[in-house]
Amino acid sequence: MLEIVVKTENRERHVRVPAEELAGLVRRIGGEGDRFLVIQRIPDLPDVFAQVWHQSGGDYTLEYRDGAADRHFEAMTGGPEAAIAAITGWARQEAGWDGGLAWSLLDMGPAREVPPFDLDEDERVELEKCVRAVLVGGYVTRAELAELAEEYLVTEDRRPVSCDQAEALADRLWLERVAEQAAWQGETDPERLTRAFTALQETGITAREHFSCCRNCGQSEIGGEGKPDARGFVYFHTQCTDSAAAGHGLMLLYGGFDGSTETTAAIGHEVVAALEAVDLHAEWDRDPGRAITVTPLDWRRRLIG
Repeated sequence: MLEIVVKTENRERHVRVPAEELAGLVRRIGGEGDRFLVIQRIPDLPDVFAQVWHQSGGDYTLEYRDGAADRHFEAMTGGPEAAIAAITGWARQEAGWDGGLAWSLLDMGPAREVPPFDLDEDERVELEKCVRAVLVGGYVTRAELAELAEEYLVTEDRRPVSCDQAEALADRLWLERVAEQAAWQGETDPERLTRAFTALQETGITAREHFSCCRNCGQSEIGGEGKPDARGFVYFHTQCTDSAAAGHGLMLLYGGFDGSTETTAAIGHEVVAALEAVDLHAEWDRDPGRAITVTPLDWRRRLIG
């Protein structure tokens, strides 16, 4: 798998794709509404990305930015194979990946000046605390983090944080978290949880992380998430994520799609077995009316973006 996220014009998002899938996406683009790909590395870093644009019948345009607006380059190629070779090399960070094309520096204009916040100290501390808490949860993108920073202190008659200020704050705190996670060794508990959910998904149980905003919405929406023949479900919503990130364990909600207590209990047993298979401890009294709690839990989820 390539450690990248690929976003398409038609709003698809592909995480950690194999090289063959990336090549297929490059070959596919060209039609109306599906003309470009934007590729970021994992974890996403500010001003580091690549993209491919293609209109059917025309050349392929490649761009990449290497950390700043004055390091933004463009190249053209007549067919998809050279574009695939370059973009795959970029994704793998191979030495000399850019050697096969003639790159030119694009003039992106002067860097934007971001004025300092006009906030009192309490507001600044509160804003940064909120942004950091969402970062610890680990499911946010840089764009979502910036939107949160911009909107958090808004009132009916005051918008104290501009878009540029919000992006600068989000990027600064994002990079702090990326530096922290660089010191983490081995598989983390959230990664074990993902393995358990992947295994459950393969057995016909719809498994979703960080799904929906609350229990009521989750229960009403989970039925539309899985395959038509799914036997049951397990998920945790965003408030559960907040609790886990704060060190209080993770509540999992589960059930059977036939509505019977027998199926719900059976799904609960399968969920507990899947958690134990990845060395996570689950607390559950076997009552199908009670949630499963994963605890103790060291919530260190690596950012993707």
